[in-house]
Amino acid sequence: EIGVRLVGSEMCIRDRDNISNKTKAQVLIDALPYIQKYNNKIVVVKYGGNAMTNNELKDAVMSDIVLLSLVGISVVLVHGGGPEINEMLKKLNIESRFINGLRYTDADTIDVVKMVLAGKVNKELVQLLAQHKGSAVGLCGIDGKMLMAERKYGENDEDLGFVGDIVKVNKKPITDALANGNIPVIATVATDEMGNTYNVNADTAAARIAAELNAENLILMTDIAGLMRDKDDPSTLIPSLNISEVPFMKRQGIISGGMIPKIDCCVEAIRRGVKKTAIIDGRIPHSILIEILSNEGIGTQFT
Repeated sequence: EIGVRLVGSEMCIRDRDNISNKTKAQVLIDALPYIQKYNNKIVVVKYGGNAMTNNELKDAVMSDIVLLSLVGISVVLVHGGGPEINEMLKKLNIESRFINGLRYTDADTIDVVKMVLAGKVNKELVQLLAQHKGSAVGLCGIDGKMLMAERKYGENDEDLGFVGDIVKVNKKPITDALANGNIPVIATVATDEMGNTYNVNADTAAARIAAELNAENLILMTDIAGLMRDKDDPSTLIPSLNISEVPFMKRQGIISGGMIPKIDCCVEAIRRGVKKTAIIDGRIPHSILIEILSNEGIGTQFT
């Protein structure tokens, strides 16, 4: 049944018309151990970056997720939506302001964040999955108090407005969706006991959700090849890393800038019980399939 579904969808074979049936069969045979490994396991994918704004890449990501779901892998899709938020703020003449890389989120901005993430972006992704014959349900962190947060402050106690740090994850809305055969698509807005809404970092939210679900794998899709010894040279990609090596690499400057929070999320997820995490290049079509259904994987894996 798995083989029939994979061949029928032909999602993971590029230029499929020129590939022999024998080669197609070999692809399925090679993928089988990984399908068995992940069968009935949970994989959390944080979706963002160029793969979210490029229509061809977006289509590939949606087909990958549906394929994984069809072969018995439970995929949870966690998404951001920074470019869409910026576009809407611009239309409404609301200034986008950042403090040390974090979006200052006043009352007007959090309304836009909630509208764009939980409304526009979330429902578009659910619709795209449905077009690929996937069954998906849109959720946000407010639903069922899934993501509970408290106000976050900057490095020097700067006021960031309605930016939140997650303090608790209620996994029931997610597990209910999975139990009903749906792909949960989660927008990363959170709430507190007073009913305030917070904008939370999608990488952080994905890591906490993966830990709460005891996920087999957490995949962060980015716009770079992964962690590189020289950030300007893709040939220096580090394919795998034990989290014990991370502090040393920070001191060496190999992990710096925008990679620090992403890798911190990977480390935190591993420490909380996630089996493996990976930072992969979302600009490569079908990068999720390459990561999960091959021995080599893609990007940088953390264990």
